[in-house]
Amino acid sequence: MVDLVSRRLFLAGLGASVVSRAALADAPLQSLRPQLRGDIPSGAERLIQAAGLRGEVAFAVADVKSGAQLEAFGGDQGLPPASVAKALTALYALDVLGADYRFETALMADGPIVNGILDGDLILVGGGDPLLDTDDLATMAANLREAGITEVRGSFKVYDGALPYVFSIDPGQPDHLGYSPALSGIALNFNRVHFEWKRAGTDYNVTMDARTARYTPSVDMASMRVEKRSLPIYTYQRSARQDRWTVARGALGKGGARWLPVRKPALYAGDVFRTLARSNGIVLGRVQITREAPQGTVLVVHQSDPLESILRGMLKYSTNVTAEMVGMMASKVRAADIQNLSESAAEMNRWTTEIYGVTGIAMVDHSGLGDASRVAPEGFVTVLVAARKDGALRPLLKKFTLVDSQGRPVKDHPIKVDAKTGTLNFVSGLGGFLTAPDGSELAFAIFTADVDHRATIPRALRERPEGARSWNSRSRKLQRALIERWGTLQGS
Repeated sequence: MVDLVSRRLFLAGLGASVVSRAALADAPLQSLRPQLRGDIPSGAERLIQAAGLRGEVAFAVADVKSGAQLEAFGGDQGLPPASVAKALTALYALDVLGADYRFETALMADGPIVNGILDGDLILVGGGDPLLDTDDLATMAANLREAGITEVRGSFKVYDGALPYVFSIDPGQPDHLGYSPALSGIALNFNRVHFEWKRAGTDYNVTMDARTARYTPSVDMASMRVEKRSLPIYTYQRSARQDRWTVARGALGKGGARWLPVRKPALYAGDVFRTLARSNGIVLGRVQITREAPQGTVLVVHQSDPLESILRGMLKYSTNVTAEMVGMMASKVRAADIQNLSESAAEMNRWTTEIYGVTGIAMVDHSGLGDASRVAPEGFVTVLVAARKDGALRPLLKKFTLVDSQGRPVKDHPIKVDAKTGTLNFVSGLGGFLTAPDGSELAFAIFTADVDHRATIPRALRERPEGARSWNSRSRKLQRALIERWGTLQGS
């Protein structure tokens, strides 16, 4: 185990014991030069030692009003931020697109319409809406019929070129994990397909559908075959027009369900829309995919919720698809020629430097799912302080609950925290704001990671590797201990 206590602790203003408010008012903007210590570790170091974490710990905390950094431990060291990165993505999208921005998904006619008959192509035009679901497509299909369309004599096309196509958010994840699907200019149900199995005598009945609360349309673009084996549980095979899955019979039991990632988002959306259109009496041909911007007459438009509302949900539920799609749309608006996810993340990194003047932020995506991203706590806290002064971020963040010594939530805890969590196996982060009992406000970022050990985990075992749960639990306990330390010291 790495001796974390041997790492340097930077102190500026707080010290190892309680300090006065006057001292805090005069806190320097940068950490003091690290000094050699005696045998007695500081308060923060004791918390780190007690956590017993193998790997690295880095944090920084600053006063929001003055911007003064109060305490940092390895604050200039970049570590994977995991989903804490979504807070940065939210700021990026708000700045570039605006809080009132709405994504639009349209149905377009490429040809004349006479007596309800479209003598041309019908095009489902994706506009990058990360929240588009089956219910929305059902409404669009009904509205198409209400617009008077009864027949389409041309082709049925789906346009997905509003954003780059990405096969998997993080190719290092196992194929079957629903939180790392494909991306493109159109998404449906967070690009996940619902797989359900039920025992039928000595066999299984399996279904693949695009269910929501109101509809359960089956899909043809995803198939599942049960095979007589124990491992691997899932296999995935690419084909031109289908996501082909197999599942191990020995893992199914009596029945169950799970969401699997979609690798062909445009085919998925087109497949589902064809079914919904047919239920409205409109028969469409085989789905054709196009990345050429369509021209024609707009028949139906679906608008998303405002971006601010979308981002609030993204930060609450930590949805990777939302982060990647809003991030790529912001990059497209800024730079236009974005070909892949890493180029989009690089554009966000440049924006961070331009707007906030910080370095030490090197993202490879917008969700934090890729463990090659690196963020230094000091730089991230600088961003948080600036964002708080603009009033943009804290109202969107989820409340973070502190607990008592038995791990039970404390409803009326005197320290109030709004923050974004981040979790990968052997990676844990927390970043946001706390209000101390005296009303003073701090911005903080805490990152922990055992990068070396994480790199040894085979790809097939990355869903639930041995030891990850206990490691991440200890990290979260350390995060809460640090927050209570800062809130207590600040409020004294």
